Amino acid sequence: MRSADQPKVRSEVVARMVERTMAQAQRPGGRPAAEVVNETLYWERERLREAGSTPRDAEDKAFYADIGKQLPRSGDSRQRALLRQVVERYVDEICGHFDPRVHSVATKAVPVALGGLLNSLSGPRLMGGLDELRKLGDHLIIEGSVTTLLRLQRRGAVVLAPTHSSNLDSIVLGYAIERMGLPPAIYGAGLNLFGNPMVGWFMQHLGAYTVDRLKRDPLYKATLKEFATYALELGYPALFFPGGTRSRSGRVEGRLKKGLLGTTVSAYANNLQAGTTKERVYVFPVTLSFPLVLEAATLIHDHLRRQGKSRYIIVDDEFSRWQRWLAFLRGLIKLDQRIYVRVGRPMDPFGNDVDDEGESLDPRGRPIDPRRYLLDGDELMRDPARDAEYTRRLADRVADAFHDENVAMTTHVLAFAVFETLRRAAAEPDLYRVLRSLGPDTTLPMNDVEAAVDALLVELRALNLAGRIQVGRDVISWDAADVVRRGLRTFATYHTSPVLLRKGVRLHVGDANLLYYYRNRP
Repeated sequence: MRSADQPKVRSEVVARMVERTMAQAQRPGGRPAAEVVNETLYWERERLREAGSTPRDAEDKAFYADIGKQLPRSGDSRQRALLRQVVERYVDEICGHFDPRVHSVATKAVPVALGGLLNSLSGPRLMGGLDELRKLGDHLIIEGSVTTLLRLQRRGAVVLAPTHSSNLDSIVLGYAIERMGLPPAIYGAGLNLFGNPMVGWFMQHLGAYTVDRLKRDPLYKATLKEFATYALELGYPALFFPGGTRSRSGRVEGRLKKGLLGTTVSAYANNLQAGTTKERVYVFPVTLSFPLVLEAATLIHDHLRRQGKSRYIIVDDEFSRWQRWLAFLRGLIKLDQRIYVRVGRPMDPFGNDVDDEGESLDPRGRPIDPRRYLLDGDELMRDPARDAEYTRRLADRVADAFHDENVAMTTHVLAFAVFETLRRAAAEPDLYRVLRSLGPDTTLPMNDVEAAVDALLVELRALNLAGRIQVGRDVISWDAADVVRRGLRTFATYHTSPVLLRKGVRLHVGDANLLYYYRNRP
């Protein structure tokens, strides 16, 4: 978000939140402002009880202690002032600080960094071939409805809704957005990512706003949603990770969080009410597919450790340790790797398909006027329950698109074929017992592995033709032996505990959890 828009956004979001809360308090059964502030005090004190001793935590404790002292003795006007102070504090934390100069520098640096990550260059060439490092066209593959995305962003606000498997996603997407020719997008990033001074500074100045997932206060969540809504009304391209956090299991997200997706309905309604010339909002599902995932070991451990009841925020995984970054980069440099960014077909805020000209379509492909979902005659009707149902439908459609646009790569194909072969042989319905039974002594003949991969390739290519999944360019053209060979080489480049290991004519299981993680992607 441009620095020039920061004061306007801050003022508007604070005003909206205060006015809405005070108006609701006047309705029958409405909650007084004092009750809303008291709820904030409760949730923030709970959060701070488990927080560390950072300067920000200390400031928060002092701030809420002062609010708590004033609230019992306050009248209506003072309650309004205290509510405003709380909302202002939330907005100040959320706001990013976009700087075009920093963005220009960063987008020039990213190709070099990603080039070093993706190109198969030896040491001397890595040091001397910066021009070649910038040539990422053959390595970062951007596919799908890119032309439509560029056309529609000139007709309204566009929202990119991507899958989320790694903290590298933001870096890759930021570069992909620049390469596609889109204006810089604003996006929410977890507050924990701003802990690194260098990374945090760049993220703030590249359009990121902070999302503190430890905050459970409904007022904070409503303020965050209002900030994202108003940014869409201003026409900023936006990027939401509708899965909420990185996929712990490795699966493409199937159940999405609807909070920020719901901003699309709100922004469209507000634009209609304001008579904005570019009132439309378009949602584009986006899938990111990596052959390897930097934080895979920690993510799958967290998923299995508590049977999916994972820590919502992991602050001590591979992304936070520079040594693992270096190992990951060195591993991928060895091979001519590709990362896929696929832009799906657009949708409107109500889950309808949208054509290349931006017209909404009904299930039979006939043009429809999306205003009819919100207007009664010429009057805009506000109905939160109705809008929530629209957003639920949109989330379901986005989740379906994730599966259709997901790209199967050699590591995914190999892991799926091996794991499913072993699970069938075990004849054990309990997943955790299967995982505990797998280890270095678990082996398969290479002939059986290649046969299983070959059968899977037949199925994947049929699904690809039907538009139910995408297949990597190497997978679509290679035979089973090539896919197995490439998958094993890729696995061997990074993980300290080998996923799979070939010894002669047999394939040994190295890390069963990682095998399961990569199996989950197709």
